[in-house]
Amino acid sequence: MTETEINTLKSAIHTIPDYPKVGIMFRDVTGILDDADAFKLTIDILADKFKDGGYTKIVGTEARGFLFGAPLALAMGLGFVPVRKPGKLPRATYMQDYQLEYGHDTLEIHQDALTELDNVLIVDDLLATGGTIEATTKLIRRLGAKVTDAAFVISLPDLGGEKKLEDMDLSVFSLLQYAGD
Repeated sequence: MTETEINTLKSAIHTIPDYPKVGIMFRDVTGILDDADAFKLTIDILADKFKDGGYTKIVGTEARGFLFGAPLALAMGLGFVPVRKPGKLPRATYMQDYQLEYGHDTLEIHQDALTELDNVLIVDDLLATGGTIEATTKLIRRLGAKVTDAAFVISLPDLGGEKKLEDMDLSVFSLLQYAGD
């Protein structure tokens, strides 16, 4: 990425201090969504980065992974598979629990969404601790699909998510990184 591209994306990210609690610097990617140039740039950069990866599907995790994953899938001529919270998918699903900072949550994927013939790129808006993408990766692999790459708009490397995913043999790519968050 060029310095101009980085600056365009960074200028669209809103930083909200003390949200959702005191001491947190929340990086709000929705500013990219309401800036057509920044949104297009985000999808174009990701499409160019991953165009030669041999992917057959893009998987996005609820909810903002949908906002970046679906247009990326369209730009790359691929199908899009949503990973959702429990009870949101209409066909038979597999479930995966995962740890949150203060508790746990669950994600689901359709049992017929992927096969062993699929090579998947995971897309999400933000990588923090990595729990959501760890659960998503486990669901993809449970279906027999190959997944070795995950792409993010923002990464907060000091929170350990990059290391967690690399320990799962995932290559992590992020457009922007913010230290200390």
